[in-house]
Amino acid sequence: MKIALMDSGIGLLPAAAAVRRLRPDADLVLSSDPDGMPWGPRTVEDLTERALAVAEAAAAHRPDALIVGCNTASVHALPALRARLEPGLPVIGTVPAIKPAVASGGPVAIWATPATTGSPYQRNLIREFADGVAVTEVPCPGLADAVEQADEAAIDAAVAAAAALTPDEVRVVVLGCTHYELVAERIREAVQRPGADPLVMHGSAGAVAAQALRRIGEQAAPEAPAEGTLTVLLSGSEGPLPTAALTYAEGRLLQAVSPAR
Repeated sequence: MKIALMDSGIGLLPAAAAVRRLRPDADLVLSSDPDGMPWGPRTVEDLTERALAVAEAAAAHRPDALIVGCNTASVHALPALRARLEPGLPVIGTVPAIKPAVASGGPVAIWATPATTGSPYQRNLIREFADGVAVTEVPCPGLADAVEQADEAAIDAAVAAAAALTPDEVRVVVLGCTHYELVAERIREAVQRPGADPLVMHGSAGAVAAQALRRIGEQAAPEAPAEGTLTVLLSGSEGPLPTAALTYAEGRLLQAVSPAR
């Protein structure tokens, strides 16, 4: 079994680590675009072109499924990716975990990039799944870039700024950018109020990994031998995991189980 993941940068790490935990025997292909990142400020047409190039680089390795480990690319490029690659290659997008988050009744905060916050896409998800639930959209300028660069001071500053915009009564936080899952505990510490019930965090990595297995008719087998390989594609060329990836637990897990070839 071979599963590919794509993103502009290291936002694919949470889903890749989730796949690795579910199937240690799966071969992984991580395809990113360091030459073209970040994707967020690009036009939809430009972003889609770059996403297609990254996806086709991964597809050349003949995976059984492709996970789009990026909310921005899923919003803007998923139809084009599916039109180009399916049905031969199942493509699994990443959607903010608003539906499971509102099951508790809220109040809920959705942390997302400024481009996603307030977007028709996110507003439609809120209307569809969060009717009657108090939802606050929290823009997080600079957080994804800071996580990508593993810039500790910039991460702290961006998290603190977003926490200040998060209402005190919020009990559930949706991580609406895959990069944010890499610093989920830091976000929890910033938002958790003394004496309040423990904060609940909702990312997408686990659900996306499980959906990828379902799409190819496989089951989770965390007890399988850790024999899966790791191939890293950087703007189409094979290379090592970026140094920044190894500052996060997810990157270290991938490197420890199967160093990039």
